[in-house]
Amino acid sequence: MEIIKLNATSSTNVYLKDLMLSSSVKDFTVVTAKKQTFGRGQMGTSWNSEEGKNLTFSVLKKFNNFSIDNQFLLSICISLSIYETLHNLKVPNLTIKWPNDILSGTSKICGILIENSLSGSKIQTSIIGIGLNVNQIVFNNLLNVSSLKLLLGKSINLDELLQLILKDLKDHLSSFQNMDKEVLWSVYEANMFRINKPSTFEDSNGNLIMGFIRGVSPQGKLLVELEDSILKEYGLKELNLKY
Repeated sequence: MEIIKLNATSSTNVYLKDLMLSSSVKDFTVVTAKKQTFGRGQMGTSWNSEEGKNLTFSVLKKFNNFSIDNQFLLSICISLSIYETLHNLKVPNLTIKWPNDILSGTSKICGILIENSLSGSKIQTSIIGIGLNVNQIVFNNLLNVSSLKLLLGKSINLDELLQLILKDLKDHLSSFQNMDKEVLWSVYEANMFRINKPSTFEDSNGNLIMGFIRGVSPQGKLLVELEDSILKEYGLKELNLKY
């Protein structure tokens, strides 16, 4: 495993993509930065992180024969890997907010951005960007955000934590394609934020909707049971869960 440590970069995902264009990059190469000037989340949202206080890194994963039809299985694998690492650190009240945010209670502590490179119907490579709030304690006006230091009451060594996460992530990524898909799916759904609880959502038109999260479709869409027992699928940004 090669780890490239940077003081600053616009985005570790972008850095890793540019590196792949200019040289041969080994499987599971990791790029980590103390500061990202343009960190990104899902669907172009920004990821703000105080310099030197958190983990912001990207991992390259190469595949030989991985169908794009199973791309949400990759998201499940990564989410569960981070979840288990944090669970072993005794972080309380962990859940996964669809598609792959990690929460403690109602507070986000980790975001994941996966960018795939395709060849036909196959995923050739995935760049997995992870932002984890570790030792930051002030988040200005951001709501529903926390860090490991706030939750555990102590500072955490960033290098040691990174090694723990990478070990678990490598173990999960090396085996998930051979695991029972239904088992992985059920474990993910069992740990989803607000699963089977009455919840309020806002759709893309600004309308408020009441419903129950029932799981995730085979395509990775959120399954919500609405009034009259109607089960509807929603993609990213089509529905916003109100806390």
